[in-house]
Amino acid sequence: MCADTPDTTPDYKDTLNLPKTDFPMRAGLPKREPDWLERWSRIGVYDRLRKLEGRKPFVLHDGPPYANGHLHIGHALNKILKDMVVRSHQMMGFDARYIPGWDCHGLPIEWKIEEQYRAKGLDKDAVPVVDFRQECRKFAEGWIDVQREEFKRLGVTGNWADPYLTMDFHAERVIAEEFMKFLMNGTLYQGSKPVMWSPVEKTALAEAEIEYHDHKSHTIWVPFRVVKAGPASPASDMLGMKVVIWTTTPWTIPSNKAVAYNPKIAYGLYEVTGRPEECWATIGDRYLLADALAEEVLGRARLEPSMYRRLRDVSAEELEGLVLEHPLAGAEGADGFWDYEVPMIDGDHVTDDAGTGFVHTAPSHGADDYECFVKRNWLDRMTHNVGEESEFLPHVPFFAGLHVLDAKGKEGKANTAVIDKLVEVGGLLARGRVTHSYPHSWRSKAPIIFRNTPQWFAAIDKPAGGDDSYGETIRQRALTSIDQLVKWWPKTGRNRLYSMIEARPDWVLSRQRAWGVPLTCFVKKGALPTDADFLLRDAGVNARIAEAFEQGGADVWYAEGAKARFIGDAANPDDYEQVFDVLDVWFDSGSTHAFVLRDRADGAPEGIADVYLEGTDQHRGWFHSSMLQACGTKGRAPYRNVVTHGFTLDEKGNKMSKSLGNTIVPEKVVKEYGADILRLWVAQADYSADQRIGPEILKGTADSYRRLRNTMRFMLGSLGDFREEHRVAPEEMPELERWVLHRLAELDQQVREGYASFNYQGVFRAVFDFATVDLSAFYFDIRKDALYCDGDTARAKAARTVLDILFHRLTTWLAPVLVFTMEEVWLERYPGEESSVHLVDFPDTPADWRDDALAAKWSKVRSARRAVTAALEIQRTEKVIGASLEAAPVVHVEDGAMLEALKTVAFEDICITSDISLTGDPAPAEAFRLPEVPGVAVVFEEAEGEKCQRCWKILPDVGTHSHPGTCARCDAALG
Repeated sequence: MCADTPDTTPDYKDTLNLPKTDFPMRAGLPKREPDWLERWSRIGVYDRLRKLEGRKPFVLHDGPPYANGHLHIGHALNKILKDMVVRSHQMMGFDARYIPGWDCHGLPIEWKIEEQYRAKGLDKDAVPVVDFRQECRKFAEGWIDVQREEFKRLGVTGNWADPYLTMDFHAERVIAEEFMKFLMNGTLYQGSKPVMWSPVEKTALAEAEIEYHDHKSHTIWVPFRVVKAGPASPASDMLGMKVVIWTTTPWTIPSNKAVAYNPKIAYGLYEVTGRPEECWATIGDRYLLADALAEEVLGRARLEPSMYRRLRDVSAEELEGLVLEHPLAGAEGADGFWDYEVPMIDGDHVTDDAGTGFVHTAPSHGADDYECFVKRNWLDRMTHNVGEESEFLPHVPFFAGLHVLDAKGKEGKANTAVIDKLVEVGGLLARGRVTHSYPHSWRSKAPIIFRNTPQWFAAIDKPAGGDDSYGETIRQRALTSIDQLVKWWPKTGRNRLYSMIEARPDWVLSRQRAWGVPLTCFVKKGALPTDADFLLRDAGVNARIAEAFEQGGADVWYAEGAKARFIGDAANPDDYEQVFDVLDVWFDSGSTHAFVLRDRADGAPEGIADVYLEGTDQHRGWFHSSMLQACGTKGRAPYRNVVTHGFTLDEKGNKMSKSLGNTIVPEKVVKEYGADILRLWVAQADYSADQRIGPEILKGTADSYRRLRNTMRFMLGSLGDFREEHRVAPEEMPELERWVLHRLAELDQQVREGYASFNYQGVFRAVFDFATVDLSAFYFDIRKDALYCDGDTARAKAARTVLDILFHRLTTWLAPVLVFTMEEVWLERYPGEESSVHLVDFPDTPADWRDDALAAKWSKVRSARRAVTAALEIQRTEKVIGASLEAAPVVHVEDGAMLEALKTVAFEDICITSDISLTGDPAPAEAFRLPEVPGVAVVFEEAEGEKCQRCWKILPDVGTHSHPGTCARCDAALG
């Protein structure tokens, strides 16, 4: 054709069946997601699902967040994971119920109200307790409303109109009833023992309320002089020698009642033979020390090895029965306060890893110390020397009124005062400072102390009555439940909770605060806690309390005349005192199985949840307290599965902190990217470990989202004119389509098993790789030609049938993750007021779609294709060709089975070339080879013929048909 001759070839673009869809490539999630939330609420998606009949209930029980602030990224991770559990099980055919809940009582809220009072110059203790409690209730209500909207914005489905609150009247009634079951079964007791005590918050704390931080403490080495020999020790040798202890809590020395040793440790007697000028030891002093620690201890006393000698071994038999003198004994002005015998006792908790090999024992200020005294029935020797503000009480000489910690948690004067007094009386060998991990309150962030105080406990090793199928005691039932009744995801959760419960002490139930459910019990005046009639146990009294709480909530406990009203004629009210401590909030949340799972119509059969899902810290929190509480009242665990997630860190793996400026707030992510991006981040993460999040990670997540969205958009565009009459049966489809069906059969099993085992990362990765690799980069890439250029052919119909099948599976499989986007995709094909992807189930996938032999064949085809496309990419890079349709390569295949497989398919279409030659002949040396595809070599050849103006293939027959510039296929399509 001459340059000045006009091109009369028709423009065939309008004859192509190009994708047509209004589905936008740009999602605009931040602006559009609220509309879908409003729509789901309007059409009542959650309620409509509850009306579906014949489904087995599946209940994820919500661990209640605390109602006292905006959501952080950990909240978002937790709630999104829960939503994926609920939605995926609903779409697998269950009646998946989700009742959100809130923890409403407790110190954090009380603390906030106290701060408001202080700001106004008000004294909390001068305000009527019910008025104060009402302020706490209003505070919680306000934050519940805020958090509810923040959770809903994340696309979390559930019964938001009727959540559970631990401060609802019925909830407070049931919490009290659950407590009274402990009262009636005999596991409740009042004991005086050391508990973790916050001087800042003035209350006992549970292990779950403790976190550990580095703390700089005083450390002292104190000698206790032997004043009485034991049965097996020679008095002449032992009297006057000194047993050295080491402690990081000098303030506990005034409460010392014993010194512990371990019979398995090697001890020696060491004599000072010389001393430097600055030293508290004197020549001739004899010290008892563990041999493994002697050099270090004496070095701390500034003694060189040349200044002391080891006299002999000291056996455990010699230590047994020794009596020591308190280092403050005989101090002038003490009026004999410490003039008592200090016995030597054995204890397995004593080690020679650090210290001196001997342990200063103050049973009122240490758990091991206390257990040593319980073992010996020495509880009458407990001290009560320290008050609720960590102050020494008035009866303690020298130190009365001095605080261990001040009101802000800073060090008071008690430690230094004790140290100075020991120096004064010659009772110190050495001193120093040490930085170590120390317990702090997770609320105030202030250090705590161990303090002996009367508290209420649940005995976990005493028969609890009721159903003893899994053991008689709470501990036995809990350990049996862990091993026999519960599945752990990941399995390491089992070991963590098991070891905690195996070693834990009795449960401290009481708190000395105002905002909570009171311990609804009465104690007899003048009776001892060990007396059988100390507690009033009466079913009628309990019933009156429960009914009153149902009508008026726990505030009725504080009403005038409450004691007489509740005791009634069961006993003389004047003979009893009413308990006003409140329950540990972990008892509240641990009881939720009763008033949520058991009592609600939308609860769980048998009051047992299918899943509890929380962060790993809840092994010592909600998982733990729920297990103990239910084992005391139900006789078993209240859950069948426990799913645990890690913590959320910044991109560098650092803990998030406002002071570091590295926090990621869910609200900001949602405003910038949309909730679906945050949900996708959760799905892509291995939640069983700690996860990282930050700007770069979110950008990567958004890129994955765009790739998925592009896949869905292609399907929508290609299905615009699909009708049911176009559907092709699988057995009539080409092999390529049947291979896609095979992959769907594989994926269906993988998706269902993944969702059933809470493996969201595995599900998403499988679906994402399928969508982007198997579909976009392979199947779609190949079938675009047939979809665009074929006429009403069987191949085109089969391809659209497969696209329809793919559409229904990808949208539903991804709906639990991308709740907004998959709704948008679904409505693009199925518009209508009542339509929603969240109202349908995962489609059933026929088992006969699976064809392993076909899959093996197409694995060979795809391998050969990779070699061809790699060879053509080199030609494209070197600008020999512009597109693969300009090529007609020769493919040399060594393996006969692969060669035959390639000959049975349209391999030129698979490789998107205009032609292709297949041969078993040996390949020339210059042929292209891909190392990962051995036995396949490609020789590039250009396609011969003219370019079809409609499909762009270069074929010899172009221009020989009735429609100008077309190939035979396109000519036929044009009719």
